[in-house]
Amino acid sequence: MHIADLDGIRLHYRIDGDPDGAPVVFSNSLGTDLRLWDKVIARLPQTGLKFIRYDTRGHGLSECPAPPYGMGSLVRDVEQLMDQLDIRDAVFVGLSIGGMIAQGLAAKRLDLVRAMVLSNTAARIATRAIWDQRIADVAAGGIETLAEATMIRWFTPAFRKTAEFTAWRNMLTRTPADGYIGCSHAIAGTDFYTTTAALRLPTLGIAGSEDGSTPPDLVRETVDLVPGSQFHLIRKAGHLPCVEASEEYARVLSDFIAAQAH
Repeated sequence: MHIADLDGIRLHYRIDGDPDGAPVVFSNSLGTDLRLWDKVIARLPQTGLKFIRYDTRGHGLSECPAPPYGMGSLVRDVEQLMDQLDIRDAVFVGLSIGGMIAQGLAAKRLDLVRAMVLSNTAARIATRAIWDQRIADVAAGGIETLAEATMIRWFTPAFRKTAEFTAWRNMLTRTPADGYIGCSHAIAGTDFYTTTAALRLPTLGIAGSEDGSTPPDLVRETVDLVPGSQFHLIRKAGHLPCVEASEEYARVLSDFIAAQAH
């Protein structure tokens, strides 16, 4: 267990793979923690690549400051973490809010990001009104009030019948309410369309055909903002294809990493 003591926040992070390998950084989604990537990392080449993942503020074992959070703070968190760990030229993999963080970091510190994977994300996700309602619901009744609707957006009916599904529902509902609310504010206040359209770096978009949070067309619209980008659709998967279709996800990610001569 590693805790990075940064300026104003302590973040939990983990490093796997080859200690001397090329860096791949992973950023988790709202309502999950760094375990989101367990299945994928286990299926990636363990020689030549170093995998760095962390819990977004307010999630997992990272500190949970009082909300609201700004997207700039979330970007700065991982920027400081990478600086402290002396990580440069990483392939940055972000899912949902993690993908927004990827876009913000690439715009701010291109020296840190060699290429990015925008998974189940967008330059703007939903509307301010939708996020304001979710924030109000969690403030009034806790995350449990959103759990059923969230699980339907996250996972296919087939996966929701499995034993593993229970663990992911528990991970969501055990997320601190302040962390969920704080990050919801960050998403609500973010529109990266102009910012991302100015980026020029290798970019891969990944979407799940059954994603109820960031549908494939929304992901593709964002990825297409970056000239020369690639897009991959994983069928029969929802908002977390790295969980439901980890073998395909790892294969696509591995091919993209290899193509960067990383």
